[in-house]
Amino acid sequence: MAVYAGIDVGTGSARAGLFNDDGSLLASAAHPIRMWSGPGEIFEQSSEDIWQAICLALRQAMREANVGPALVKGIGFDATCSMVIVGKDATSLPTLPGGDPSRDVIVWMDHRATEQAERINSRPHHVLSYVGGRISPEMQMPKLLWLKENNRPSFDQAEHFFDLADYLTFRATGDATRSLCTVTCKWTYLAHEHRWDEEFLKAIGLCELAKDDFARIGRTVDEIGAPIAEGLLTEAAEDLGILPGTPVGLSAIDAHAGGIGTIAAPSLADGDDLRTRLALIMGTSACAMTVSAEPTFINGIWGPYSSAMLPGVWLNEGGQSAFGAALAYIVAMHPAAHAAQDQASAEGLDLLVMLERLSTEKAGGVAEAARLARSIHVVPELLGNRSPEADPFATAIIAGLRLDNSIDNLVELYVATLCGLCYGTCDIVDALIAKGLPLQSIVVSGGAARSPLFRQILADSTLLTVQLPETSEPVLLGAAIIGGCADKRVSLADLAAKMSKMKEAISPQHGKISDFHKKKRQAHRDLRDTNKHIRQIMSQCLA
Repeated sequence: MAVYAGIDVGTGSARAGLFNDDGSLLASAAHPIRMWSGPGEIFEQSSEDIWQAICLALRQAMREANVGPALVKGIGFDATCSMVIVGKDATSLPTLPGGDPSRDVIVWMDHRATEQAERINSRPHHVLSYVGGRISPEMQMPKLLWLKENNRPSFDQAEHFFDLADYLTFRATGDATRSLCTVTCKWTYLAHEHRWDEEFLKAIGLCELAKDDFARIGRTVDEIGAPIAEGLLTEAAEDLGILPGTPVGLSAIDAHAGGIGTIAAPSLADGDDLRTRLALIMGTSACAMTVSAEPTFINGIWGPYSSAMLPGVWLNEGGQSAFGAALAYIVAMHPAAHAAQDQASAEGLDLLVMLERLSTEKAGGVAEAARLARSIHVVPELLGNRSPEADPFATAIIAGLRLDNSIDNLVELYVATLCGLCYGTCDIVDALIAKGLPLQSIVVSGGAARSPLFRQILADSTLLTVQLPETSEPVLLGAAIIGGCADKRVSLADLAAKMSKMKEAISPQHGKISDFHKKKRQAHRDLRDTNKHIRQIMSQCLA
């Protein structure tokens, strides 16, 4: 039996999954990773801490599956689009001036470079048309500019700046080849032209990165799943508990691994034309991705990116910077949250699972539960609006709060937040369809995908069919498919179609519930516009 290992590094944990070659999950395990936060929306992690968490998770999964080292025939990595600063001899360098060198990772959600992003956007350049017209502070060029301007020792001493997923393949193999996925989506590499744009780097004040044929950011770039060098190094193999030389595939961003593990599965609803599907991968944040035969330029939607998720097609990527994190944060704010948590713990349930159950019981079923949110409206943009507004300064807003500390009211707030998250996705869907992309279904994965209520609200508000993959671990499956590609030397798309499957499809309801969502979406738009207007007023006042 061939077994493939998928390693996923999220915001709060590293996870490992073992799959056989038909995509069946044998075992998975997770280990937490640390994060440090500071004023100015600064978030740091440690590459060493992340590596150790990976090793512990993989070893645990292998024990649970009773899989020996020789059975693992390939390994693939995915990770958040965080940036790792690596000095001479692979030493760690601090992200902050005078900081702890072990904190060498600027986390994806770190917004320290918002001002640098705004400066880059103030000078139009054709490269920006491939990131939806505006670069985000979540991307790496603004962060590198911040580093140059605020922590020059680390900037100058760094031999490599890696996307976290590429750092993991570097740590595993010693090879500094970058993935087409990471550098295209987050570093402004022009994949369709197979090149970095030196003039753009000069224009934004980062001409140093062009030296030595762009060695510090990626002299060599290859496709997702391409086998790296001679495979796993002996030292890395000992850490991970598998054999030296095990094939390692070029990595992907975590959300894109989720897309690989879902979007190519044989369909239950829309035929097998991948261009009609939106892959929605939800965790702390959410990514909404679709592919097309030709490049499609959409303001506020990242891309178009050539071959950045599947080979031979263009990727457009929308997203919501706060998704699962927004839901957890808003629920925790309610005065009944502690009492509800105690009740959930007494029942042996996760708090959100209990709130879901209470909402469907109160409404008499999933189909009508959205109506519980008729008097509370939430725009959950706690980390700005990534798409399609491309507004990193956007903030959350809640309307309809009452002096009510009951769990019933918390249930209503929970449902309202689900609606707000779905309406953010609706905005992305509308922007894609307006540009002619023929979307028919949404393939969901990640934490929120397990919620029947979320899936129904998403279908009813977007008027698209929502498909649920069979695997409970689509991101890990995508990473394992990358490992399988490195072993089998086959097409990533073909292997993804073989190893992934759909479980169910939910059709949108029409009639009164559709009209309800139309009206509630209008309230959502009005609140977002009011929020923007208030920020404009106060900026004038502060000035």
